[in-house]
Amino acid sequence: MNHGSVARDPALVREMFDRLSRRYDLANHLLSAGSDVLWRRRSATLLAQRSPACVLDLATGTGDLALALSRAMPRAEIVGADFSEEMLAMARRKGLSRTVVADALHLPFAAQSFDAVTIGFGLRNMSDWSAALREMRRVLTSHGHLLVLDFSLPQGRFLRSAYRFYLHRLLPPLSGFISGQAAAYQYLGASIEDFPAGEAMCRLMNENGFANATAEPLTGGISTIYLAQVQPRP
Repeated sequence: MNHGSVARDPALVREMFDRLSRRYDLANHLLSAGSDVLWRRRSATLLAQRSPACVLDLATGTGDLALALSRAMPRAEIVGADFSEEMLAMARRKGLSRTVVADALHLPFAAQSFDAVTIGFGLRNMSDWSAALREMRRVLTSHGHLLVLDFSLPQGRFLRSAYRFYLHRLLPPLSGFISGQAAAYQYLGASIEDFPAGEAMCRLMNENGFANATAEPLTGGISTIYLAQVQPRP
């Protein structure tokens, strides 16, 4: 399926998130029944085990993952980057002190600037997943790690069917009521269908500068954490 490829135009995606910024957190928490908070907390716990000193949280949005990282690693330097200034303004109001307006495909950072890069629910929206991964690899140190948290489709047939019904039939009208942006959540369903998951996502990471990629499904596979380390250059 290729439902999301046309909609991943950067200008359209930026405009969509600018419009969503004020109701984004409320919609996420309600529509996931609070699971998104647990997913970010688990991601932060996993990364804290690697003890990075400096972390770049890409597509940081309103800063929820970056703030979870700060709580899990109070001594680490956390930088939040996003191409939506409206979303970053919300992140700063919530306490994220270091933010940078940046395009993930052309990051304004020198090579080997960070010990870890995280991206929660953002890689799926980028126009070129492979190019984005290579750019993340560029800014990581030789011992660095990448953590990707994103939506996926459950593996079980019954759960997958039920989730697809929710995703495509129930979510757009519900989210439209909460956020006033039903079209954004129609895009969400299409983008999840389009996005590589599980072994396919691990292969994509391993083919673009990373090694030993692993996948940890959460909540029956509704979301997945991918963790990989930098592949040494030959």
